[in-house]
Amino acid sequence: MRLVLFGPGYTGARIAAAAEAQGAAVAAFGRAADPLEIRGALAAATHVLSTVAPEADADAILAAYRPEIARVRWIGYLSSTGVYGDTRGAWVDESAQLAGRRGPRIAADLAWAELGARIFRLPGIYGPGRSILDRVRAGQAHRIDLPDQVFSRVHVDDIVGAVLAATMRGAPGIINIADDLPAPQNALVEVACFALGLPLPPLQSIDEAKLSPAARAFYAENRRVANGKAKRELGWRPLYPTYLAGIRALIATTSPATTSAPPIAASTDQT
Repeated sequence: MRLVLFGPGYTGARIAAAAEAQGAAVAAFGRAADPLEIRGALAAATHVLSTVAPEADADAILAAYRPEIARVRWIGYLSSTGVYGDTRGAWVDESAQLAGRRGPRIAADLAWAELGARIFRLPGIYGPGRSILDRVRAGQAHRIDLPDQVFSRVHVDDIVGAVLAATMRGAPGIINIADDLPAPQNALVEVACFALGLPLPPLQSIDEAKLSPAARAFYAENRRVANGKAKRELGWRPLYPTYLAGIRALIATTSPATTSAPPIAASTDQT
């Protein structure tokens, strides 16, 4: 594998490292990369993956390198389950219509699909250094009084596993990568506070919490993301199938003495 990766950020850097560990040659490019160097790498590439979100009016990677990317054998793109919009808590799979406020993201999905890409639709991403544990420690976690609000999420290592599996199995197209247990955000806050021995933040309305526009938009949508296609077609299974498993692993790596999961009853929602 000779992989060209656009966007070596939080998720992309982990994908690059895992691919190199399996023997791939990886050329990773950020925003300041030399276009001539990128085109040279694309000419030799067997695989290309973009983690770069679209800008206001276009996908910058396709705008600059679409002809070169189109000639690569395997194409991948990390997208967002936000393209499904608000489903009022209902399950969505890859057959769901696109909706919601994310016009540029939807346009980018369609543009990558035209090239025959594997489009990985991702919910909220968490992992080391970027989780509810970090927000609770920093005093940035909120408990919002929306009792029926449910979200899906995925550990960054499970995205890595799915992308690498898709380089060997599966056909081009849309695929959701999410864990098995959608849950209210408040449940994660409560588990993290218990595990860290910190007090719960107060239960507030969205207005009382004075959330940022991005955070308010997060709470404006409510959906459960099904991952059955990834399991069937890629043979993928999440290392962290629930938020409890993910939080337990993060606690174990940052505080070896605290390895047991908090005694919180799991929801019965399953894919």
